Amino acid sequence: MNYTIAIDQSTSATKALLFDEQSKLVASASVVHQQYYPQPGWVEHDAEEIYQNTVKAIREVIDKLSFNSQASTINQLPPSQGGTGWVFSLALTNQRETVVIWNRTTGKPISKAVVWQCMRGADICNQLKADGYSPMVKEKSGLLIDPYFAGSGAKWLLDNIPGAREEAEKGNLCFGTIDSWLIYKLTEGRCHLTDYTNASRTLLFNIHTLDWDDDLLKMLTIPRSMMPKPLPCDAVYGETTVEGLFAQPIQIAGVLGDSHGALAGQMCYQAGFGKATYGTGSSVMVNIGEKAAEAPAGLVTSIGFAANGKVFYAFEGNIHCTGATIQWLKNQLRLINDASEIEAIATSVDDNGGVYFVPAFSGLGAPWWNDQVKAAISGLTLASTKAHVCRATLESIAYQIADLIGAMTTSAGIQLQEVRVDGGPTKNRFLMQFQADMLQVPVVRSEVEDASAFGALIMNGFALGKWHSFEEAAKVWTAEAPIVPQQSVADMQPLYDGWHHAVQCLMRNA
Repeated sequence: MNYTIAIDQSTSATKALLFDEQSKLVASASVVHQQYYPQPGWVEHDAEEIYQNTVKAIREVIDKLSFNSQASTINQLPPSQGGTGWVFSLALTNQRETVVIWNRTTGKPISKAVVWQCMRGADICNQLKADGYSPMVKEKSGLLIDPYFAGSGAKWLLDNIPGAREEAEKGNLCFGTIDSWLIYKLTEGRCHLTDYTNASRTLLFNIHTLDWDDDLLKMLTIPRSMMPKPLPCDAVYGETTVEGLFAQPIQIAGVLGDSHGALAGQMCYQAGFGKATYGTGSSVMVNIGEKAAEAPAGLVTSIGFAANGKVFYAFEGNIHCTGATIQWLKNQLRLINDASEIEAIATSVDDNGGVYFVPAFSGLGAPWWNDQVKAAISGLTLASTKAHVCRATLESIAYQIADLIGAMTTSAGIQLQEVRVDGGPTKNRFLMQFQADMLQVPVVRSEVEDASAFGALIMNGFALGKWHSFEEAAKVWTAEAPIVPQQSVADMQPLYDGWHHAVQCLMRNA
């Protein structure tokens, strides 16, 4: 039996998922790591803890297999030669943008990792924007200058950790996002590598040449000697025994960032296919094909994934409040006792009664990007009821997704084909139907819950020759029946116009 262990290293925990030869999940284990907040706006992780948790999660998931768990190592030789007969490989998907800098010789980080949420690079980014670097950065990297991306955090570490700059100039330090760090540690320092997707989130990678860019490195004063070698997602990244767990080294194959993993795991292998993750907020990514395009204002262009000798680009954007709005109704207004109640209440009325809810609790995110706007419910009359507010809440989620996807497809000049969705709110049938009607394309709910890890599994299969085409790999993906549009554009346009009117009114008054 061949098994793949997919590591999903997220912002809060490290999960190991064990897949069998049929790409079915057979076991999983998760280990939480600590969050550090040394001062307001700063967020750190202990990279050593994340590595140890990765090893622990792998050991735990292996222990769930039915073999002699007293054995200290797993011998992958055939049973006739005294082994288990099981063959393993390792795939990896990870939180993006979080940066680690470590000593090349000792393998020890020079500090805790700077997490993607950390704002310590804000002053660096503001100065770069003031100095006029934004056009060059967007043209080369596809990104906006923002502390969200790894480059400014790396510069801050080199400028502020005593001796770091000198050691970096001597070639003694390594730069890496979490994938690079884990690969380096798992291979005992033999491999300093990253994949194109993680590299494309650093502010240092040229998404056209698929290499580190000298102008971007110079802009952030980061020596090229620090940088890992970038590879396609479906490459082999080295071998590991996972600190002696395996008697023979296993291959690390298939690496990509978590959002990219979800795009690949949802089988969005053609231009016009996108994925939307519905959570507290929503992450939207659309495959725009094999040619990079400039993203609409406030959005970014990244490497979607690279496999089978092809590189696919994607537009990406994030919405602040989607599922969080439902929780606000529950916890603050107490209009519902549980999120599961909202669908029945919302569908107890035939329409929204002219009520619109713009959930700008943290300002308006993509594609509007106005942090001065406050949340508001508009169009209330004496005839308005709790049901109208609940319906307007669900509709607001679909409107925001439609705004973002519309901006992406229009800018890229592509026709949206299908949207594949995951996350808790996708269980709401009314929301998914309304989303399909708004987008005028099928909405498909995957039966795969861990989409990012499944994407890493797919890249692992490509790397090791299990699949030789996207069509072949797509056969292992299962989904519910598509939710197809039931209303016409003419039916939906007045509702959408009402939403835009509500948004514009708030923006004018902000």
